Parts: sequence; C-alpha cells; structure tokens
Amino acid sequence: MTVGIPIRRLWPEPSTEPLDDAALTALYGRADQPRLRVNFVASLDGAVTVDGYSAGLSGEPDKRVFGMLRMLCDALVVAAGTLRHEGYRAVRLSENRRAWRRANGLAAYPTLVVVSGSLGLDPAQAAFADAPVRPIVLTHSGAEPPPGLTDVADLLRCGTGRVDLAAGLAELHGRGLTQVLCEGGPHLLGALTAADLVDELCLTVAPLLAGPGAGRITAGDASAPRHLPLRHVLAADDGVLMLRHARP
Repeated sequence: MTVGIPIRRLWPEPSTEPLDDAALTALYGRADQPRLRVNFVASLDGAVTVDGYSAGLSGEPDKRVFGMLRMLCDALVVAAGTLRHEGYRAVRLSENRRAWRRANGLAAYPTLVVVSGSLGLDPAQAAFADAPVRPIVLTHSGAEPPPGLTDVADLLRCGTGRVDLAAGLAELHGRGLTQVLCEGGPHLLGALTAADLVDELCLTVAPLLAGPGAGRITAGDASAPRHLPLRHVLAADDGVLMLRHARP
C-alpha cells in the first residue's frame, strides 16, 4: 500500500525511518502458539468514543494498523453490541493483504466471531449477509436465535445462562483459529480480563482530550489487575501513539 502519514518506532531501538508494511507486519506478527490480542483506540484522557463512536478517535495510521491486525488474525471477535452500534460490515481485506495471507498458508479472510448472550442480531446486517466467510456466533445453551440467523452464521454454544468465554476460545482453537483478534467492546474486554484470557493489548492513543462522558475501553465487574509488559511504542507524524503490551 502507499504509505501516507509515516509511522516510526520510538521504543525499543528508536528509528527515524518510516515503517513500511513489511516492517509493521514483523513488529506485530503471528505467534507460534494460541494468542488472544485485543485492539482498541482511546483519547489521552481515557475515552473510548467521541460523540458515541470510536471513529472520532481514529485516523489514517490507526486504520493502517487496524487493517494489518485483521490481516494477521485467524478469527476476529467482536461483541454483539459493538457490531450493532458501530455498524460492522463484512470483514474484507485488500487484495495485497489477501495475497499475504495466501502466501502464508492462511485463508483469504479471517472468520468473524460475534459474542452474544441474547442473540439479538439482525441476519440482514452486512457483517452476516455479505460475509466472505460464514461467521460464527458464540452464545450459550439457552439463547434462541432470531429467524434467519442460522442461515447466515454458525452458532457455537458454550456455557449455561451466560457465554463461557474460555470454553468458546478453546473451541475456536480446536477449529484451527488460534490467532484471535478482539475489537471490543468494553464489556467484552472486561469479561476477557476477568477470565485472564487477554494475551496482548494493542492500544492507539489519540492526541486529544475528549472530556467527560465517554466510557473507558473496559467495563463490567471488578477483577484482579493483570500485568502486561510493554513490547513496543510507535508514533505517527500526526501525534498518535501506538502501544503494544503482551505477556512473555
């Protein structure tokens, strides 16, 4: 792709050279074991949205890494509320990113996985109806699907009364979907954190103060703190910082 706003490495090994796609791919990469990576964007004062949507925090560099993380994953996990609110469309990739996946022995597209306890989903939403790969809906044993949902998605039932995220993740691994990327929302991140399932957090920090009102990138019941060491810091020329924290 043509690089617009340059992204440079601040730490470790600071460099003034802009990172091309190959360098970014190497920095984020794929692990040699199952991994759950979470990707979020936030303001300087911790807001997860501006005017109710994450798009107000995201610019060209963030979108570039956002697309690259999708290229690297086997499964893209998102909560049903985020899917609805953010108006998710079908998960598609550019031709060069599909070519990279094929060259590395991967399917052309990652599989969309929607986490939903209520199954309050619209089968006509483009994320389902136009999907290049049949999506998976992770739910629990008592949830009843709306008419048409099973025509466009596979139901994966884990847990009774609520979704068992650990069991669901294990089921994805059993299907060969070992590199899992989660794009939120906050309640799903909170639940994944409480279950100690988060291996990596990629956080874009937008250079703005959003002011009070918006929530944080995490929500839900309190849980034990989890330590995630810093792995790299990137900076874009528009002032955006990109942090990557991961378990050893």
